[in-house]
Amino acid sequence: MDDRSISQAKPAVNIAGLSQLETNKVLRNTYLLLGITIAFSALVAYVAMALSAPRPPMWLCLVGVLGLSYLVHKTADSGMGLVMTFAFTGFLGYILGPILSLYLQLPNGGEIVGSALTTTAVAFIGLSSVVLISKKDLSFMTSFVHVGWMVLLATAVLSLVFDFSAFYTVISAGVVLLMSATILWQTSSILNGGETNYIRATAMLYMSVYNMFTALLHLFMVFDD
Repeated sequence: MDDRSISQAKPAVNIAGLSQLETNKVLRNTYLLLGITIAFSALVAYVAMALSAPRPPMWLCLVGVLGLSYLVHKTADSGMGLVMTFAFTGFLGYILGPILSLYLQLPNGGEIVGSALTTTAVAFIGLSSVVLISKKDLSFMTSFVHVGWMVLLATAVLSLVFDFSAFYTVISAGVVLLMSATILWQTSSILNGGETNYIRATAMLYMSVYNMFTALLHLFMVFDD
């Protein structure tokens, strides 16, 4: 067997040196955990709605999300990472409960929530499929995604002091675009070995889906007048 034949017999590897089998495992575990955490978050939101739980103040939401997100990434390489992931998504589910209750009290509230949920699901499946089929390396989007998230965080912090309600529609549209880019980038990162930890990948994709859904809620409310 010549060198060329030996080379062809070697399993394909991505830029991180992972085999296709290892990459598929990370991707499979990510989607499995993402599905479970979304279901868990939805259950917590339903319970919060049923109990008419009050929405935490904005500063507490921000501190809780940032703190739990940090703990998820800090413990992602251990079993505690799974515990922190469910704490993180459960907390966001609790925040979502009172928000959904407010929307459902609006005329056509059920239609607004249903439209936002359907659009989010279709967008996630569509964007993920584009990357899974094309297998393109979208690492060139890294700076854009990171800067976008920093701007989003800065906006959230500034909203504690300034009233941005007049710009909510523009901000929501920007969030939808940023979350779409994040889904493309994160999926590509898994496929090409840029992200090898399924817990961190799940947390990023979950936040993308969550933020896209809440932003679409506002947009559909505006469109519904």
